Order: sequence, then C-alpha cells, then structure tokens
Amino acid sequence: PGFDLVRDAISAGIRVESIPGPSAFVSALILSGLPSHAFTFIGYLPQKEKARVHALQKLIHEPRTLIFYESPYRIQKTLKDMFEVFGDRQASVSREMTKKFEETIRGKLSDIIGALAGRKILGEWAIVVQGHESS
Repeated sequence: PGFDLVRDAISAGIRVESIPGPSAFVSALILSGLPSHAFTFIGYLPQKEKARVHALQKLIHEPRTLIFYESPYRIQKTLKDMFEVFGDRQASVSREMTKKFEETIRGKLSDIIGALAGRKILGEWAIVVQGHESS
C-alpha cells in the first residue's frame, strides 16, 4: 500500500531510502516506486543468452511486478534482453542498498540502459520491472 507514497515522493524529487530487511529484493521493490501489492521474485536468470531470453518470454504476460538479481558482468545484457522481450516498461535497478554507495536508477528500461552505458559496473544489482498491463 505504501507504493503510492513512494511514487509520489519520487515524482516530487524527494530522496527515498529503505530500511534494510532480510532480503535485498524487498528493499529494491520499495525503492522502485512500482506496485508492491503483488510481485514475484524470480532471482537470477540463466547466464546463457538463449536460455535467458526464453525465461523472460515466459514472463511477458505476468501482471505482477517482477524482481530479478543480476551480476555486474551481465546486467547490461540482461536489461537489453528485457527491453527486447518486454518492450520499454518502467523499471528500476538498485545496488549497494543501505551502504555508502547505494544507488537506484529509475525510468523506462531504455533510460536505465542509457544511464549504465559506458560505466564501469560494480556490485550485484536488483532489477525491478513493471508487470504486464492488459489493454
């Protein structure tokens, strides 16, 4: 129920922080500003591109918010695969939550891909992607 408040705070430019819990994916979900009343935690996707794309294709019509973990070595490839499979959905990526270098990037998948382009990627990431919205 608090996602409305988080979304409004983000829209108003107010910094949002999450108090740590037992799992990084919960903090990433809260920080995302995406619906938190119904979500599914996927975890790590397969490392090989073909298997990763196949796993994402199974989730195309999932209406719940989707949460993934990804390594710094594959995050850019995974985000590009998500863009190709899901389209330009709202998403966020978070790393180092509750630590000195905490970072969350929010926006459409294309925005996040652009924000990470050319950067040295450090740390494990949590990716939160908007669920499928039926027309």
